[in-house]
Parts: sequence; C-alpha cells; structure tokens
Amino acid sequence: MTSPSEYGQVGGFLKARRAQLTPREVGLPDTGTRRRVTGLRRTEVAQLAAISVEYYTRLEQGRVRASASVLRTLARALRLDDDQQTYLYELAGKTDARPQRRRTVQRARPAMRRLLDQLTETPALVLGMRMDIVEWNSAAAALYLDFANIPAHQRNYVYLLFTDPTFRGLHTQWAHDARIAVAALRMEAAKNPGDPELARLVGELSLRDTDFRTWWAEHWVDSATFGTKNYRHPLVGDLTLDCDTWLSPDGSGQRLLVLTAEPGTPAHDALRILLSWNDIPASGTVMRLPRQ
Repeated sequence: MTSPSEYGQVGGFLKARRAQLTPREVGLPDTGTRRRVTGLRRTEVAQLAAISVEYYTRLEQGRVRASASVLRTLARALRLDDDQQTYLYELAGKTDARPQRRRTVQRARPAMRRLLDQLTETPALVLGMRMDIVEWNSAAAALYLDFANIPAHQRNYVYLLFTDPTFRGLHTQWAHDARIAVAALRMEAAKNPGDPELARLVGELSLRDTDFRTWWAEHWVDSATFGTKNYRHPLVGDLTLDCDTWLSPDGSGQRLLVLTAEPGTPAHDALRILLSWNDIPASGTVMRLPRQ
C-alpha cells in the first residue's frame, strides 16, 4: 500500500516530467509569450488529462493518491514512454493495474467492409469509438483528404474538424457542423465515461481550441444520425450532400457515415466529376488501415 511519503514521490515525478515538455511537444499552440515556468503549466497538464487543476495540484503536492484511471490519462498527457509509465505505476503502487502497452486497433466489421466495397460513387466512412475514422472508401478520400497520410492517433473525425486546415476548410458551415460533432462526441462520453483515450482527446482539443472548449462545456448532446453537409471543394466547387449515419446492430458502436446527392442535381454531377478526376475504379476501393 502506498504511503503519504510515496505520494510525494509520485508528485515529484509528475512535476519533473512536465518541466521537460514544451507546449509544441504535446500539440499546444506556442503563443510566443514569456512563460514563468519551465515546461508545461499545471493548468495545461490538468486540461490535457481532463482533470481539475485543484486535483492535479494536490497530486503534485503529495496530498492525494492517484487512481489507476488518472495515472493512465496523465501518462498520455505527459507523453510517458514505456519505462516512464512503469516507473510511475511502481511509485504509485499500481503495477497490477498498468494498462497494456499496445493500443487496441479498431477494425471495421466484415459487413461494414462489404458495404464500403459496394458504395462505388458514394463517399463513406466507418466511425468507431470516439468517432475515430476506422476505414473509408476512395470516394471519401477524394472528397476529404487521403486519410492514410494522417497518423493513426489523429485519424478522428472531431480532431480533424478542429485541427486540420484542409478538412476544416471544406465545411462552408463549419461552426454548425463542428458543434454537432462535439455534441455527438458528448454522446460517446456518456457511453464510455472512463475511456482514457477519449479524455486525452477532449483535453487536447480543449486546450487547442476555444470553440471546442466552449461547446464541450455546454453539455449539448446530439446523436447526429442525419442532416445536410455543405462543402466547398477546391476542384469542383460547392457541394450540398445528404449525410446519413447508420448504427451497426451488433452493439459494437460502429457507424457507417454516407454522403449522397440527389441524381440530376449540380452536387451529384460535381461529385461524379470529382470521382472521375481522382481515378476511382468502377468497383470501388476500400481503404484499409495499416497494421500497427
């Protein structure tokens, strides 16, 4: 059992580690203003880990004992490698609760893959937990961007909406679409309240974007099962597409997001032109995640 003096060792390690990191290393904007502390501030670590500043301060001061779930979120927030994680868990007396080193890779269900194969002229994505983009077809890559060039840990629908200039710039009604996406992520949080990856995502976006932080604090929820998306593509111009999301019936939480246009409309014609310019094969191509 961990003693109060050992709490202080945990706090000392956390303090030393945050002093070694820069905002840029954890994905935070560098404002260029002079910082009164070396490394990250306590407020920044707390927000990255989705815990209160008061609670994190007490952890550093050795006044409270960290739970296994808090240790997991702090390990991600402070970018601890395997040896550092092992050391932190040993200090906290939580070695038995240490998570697996490898992150679980989400895979689309076979039925979802078959649907993607058959959607030859329709952009489609498979969304998994936390609205991670699990798989996509070539039509989706032509409309949005080549998701294969995005690091796996950033291949998340909400994350890209707020951080990727290309993905964000496609949305002519970005504020409307982004706020709905945040509300849908809130629904995810209700289903998996202890998910450390979700906590990391929310913490990072809260620090990086004022709009995200404001909308997340509103606690507005929306299942976002259907609607209309308005895009401005650099190759074919404006596109107004119907967006429908179909939930897998197996309880996995995976959803198929499909974008369509009414035949004969300018959007339908523009979409066909876009796909032809991107050499989409007639049979359709599903883009698979690289093995990790």
